Amino acid sequence: MAARIASISGVEHTAILGLGVYRPARIVTNEEVAGPIESSDEWIRTRSGIHTRRFASDEETILSMSVAAARDAIEAAELEPGEIDCVIVATSTWLLLTPAAAPQVAGELGLNHPAAFDISAGCAGFCHALALASDLVKGGTARHVLVIGVEKLTDAVNPKDRGTAFLFADGAGAVVVGPSEEPGIGPTVWGSDGTQHHAIRQDKDWMDFFREIDDKGLDAVRPYLAMEGTAVFRWAAHSLEKVCRDAIERAGLTPGDLDAMVPHQANGRIIEIMARVLKLPDNCALANDIEETGNTSAASIPLAMEALLRKGDAKPGGAALLIAFGAGLSYAAQVVTLPNWK
Repeated sequence: MAARIASISGVEHTAILGLGVYRPARIVTNEEVAGPIESSDEWIRTRSGIHTRRFASDEETILSMSVAAARDAIEAAELEPGEIDCVIVATSTWLLLTPAAAPQVAGELGLNHPAAFDISAGCAGFCHALALASDLVKGGTARHVLVIGVEKLTDAVNPKDRGTAFLFADGAGAVVVGPSEEPGIGPTVWGSDGTQHHAIRQDKDWMDFFREIDDKGLDAVRPYLAMEGTAVFRWAAHSLEKVCRDAIERAGLTPGDLDAMVPHQANGRIIEIMARVLKLPDNCALANDIEETGNTSAASIPLAMEALLRKGDAKPGGAALLIAFGAGLSYAAQVVTLPNWK
């Protein structure tokens, strides 16, 4: 008779137990980014809804921003660092192919040798990581998972590119996911549309760049983030309503039950369209952190969640729809109970 492998089980319900963020110190106005792209404050505000954004200094790195946000999230969750047994970092701007950022973040935090890994799902990365964390806790593989969304997009964007330079910015947000007596993270609705992979992409792969160096030397142009803004706008405006409605329905709720909606802070016009088509009630808070923070990709959902809570537009315990989309094109949505924050 073959040996039987033991199985494990976790908990029935999970929730976000704590939230922390890091916003770089430097505030950058539209006037500052407008010059190199021959634009204006009015054009940028009209096109994106952005008034200011944050750019990280050389000392504000993927690691340092992640650690700062994570410390606050662990404290808000009222846990000790040693109680974290898994770390997931969602990012597209950790510029080392290996090793991943997560083990180094865990080391800086003084955690007790947790599992630690990175994921890449573009601007949808945080919601993907949140889904993984919840399932790890439910499955018994981990008890407390630290999820970090972090980007330093100023390392990836060409400041002279009219399609990206005014949009993207830097920052980090972190949450701790753990057991809960009541459901605090709803079922995730996620997917991808690989036929639209070209809409947000790195404009050349690193091997092409290395060959270009061999051929052109110092005249070689490094890879940059490229985006077809119109294609992304049309895709998001026409494809995401069903994703949002499915996530709300799978959580057993209606749009009228939501206390807040926290969409990826991609573009102010997309945020407005999504809120309008869902017919959200007047008392449902709508995250619009893009005005002051710009598009921070995988960091934008936790940053926008913190802004809602900090400003008093929403309160811990309220039901919030999270919806994110980005390179891939990838998307993910879930309804969560808003957490404690620091």
